[in-house]
Amino acid sequence: MKHTITIGTRKSKLALVQTHWVRDGLASMHPELEIAIEHITTKGDTILDRPLAAIGDKGLFVTEIEDAMRAGRVQLAVHSAKDLPSVLPNDMTIAAYPRRADPRDALVSHDDRTLAGLPHGARVGTSSPRRACQLRHLRPDLTLLDIRGNVDTRLRKLDDGHYDAIVLAAAGLARLGLDARVTEFFDLATMIPAVSQGTLGIETLRDDAATAELLRSLDNAEARATATAEKAFLARIGGGCQVAVGAFAQLTGDTLTLTGMIGALDGRLVRGELRGAASNPQQLGAALADELLGQGGRRLLITSSERGF
Repeated sequence: MKHTITIGTRKSKLALVQTHWVRDGLASMHPELEIAIEHITTKGDTILDRPLAAIGDKGLFVTEIEDAMRAGRVQLAVHSAKDLPSVLPNDMTIAAYPRRADPRDALVSHDDRTLAGLPHGARVGTSSPRRACQLRHLRPDLTLLDIRGNVDTRLRKLDDGHYDAIVLAAAGLARLGLDARVTEFFDLATMIPAVSQGTLGIETLRDDAATAELLRSLDNAEARATATAEKAFLARIGGGCQVAVGAFAQLTGDTLTLTGMIGALDGRLVRGELRGAASNPQQLGAALADELLGQGGRRLLITSSERGF
């Protein structure tokens, strides 16, 4: 007998590509399933006249979809894991983290210029305090401008001449078949990515064991360990889109290596790296956060807050 489940998703092109990938994976593993998709508009989709950091809501792209799960309209949600708050509501869980895609940031520019090749004062579009901090650290002469909208909208604004370059997630460009637009992939040591960048997080109600069991086949142990360490780092620091914080974890055997950064709008930042057991990613994330906060990160966060960053 056919069993129907419904996936909740934002309706941007990238969100739908990611959702269709999950739908197809579930369908191949569970041919008895009937899988529907419901498009849900979130707060982050409707407020486009302000930088994300100025809105100050940790669930900008998530809350309305979680409400649909609570109401029983959908049974799971496909998110870019970097859009998820570091601490979920008590009634929610991530049932699956599929294998991570490219975690790097990417520069898209006119005339195939790299960051070093951009002219003095070039206009670079980003809505991320994390990217803005690291860009200013590398090129303090740049003019950084806020940019909002989906990937296609941002590329169109670049092509229309509003910016000389923009910075986007490499994974999103690849999923949309737009990786040929990339003029430079940033080295992970130079531009530490957002927490869980390149990873999908499939969210369900915590007590929905049946849906969680269906999703078990999509869960990747390495992606779960790295995402958990990075999320623990962010949770210890606090904040979401409004803070300049990045982290990237790599798994080698039974060891996780976590790199993190805390910064301020003017380009000042502290970076660090710790290794720990993959069996305890939360402890590793919290330990690195404490180390960087003690090395000046706490003051950088306060400075950013005072400037409305």
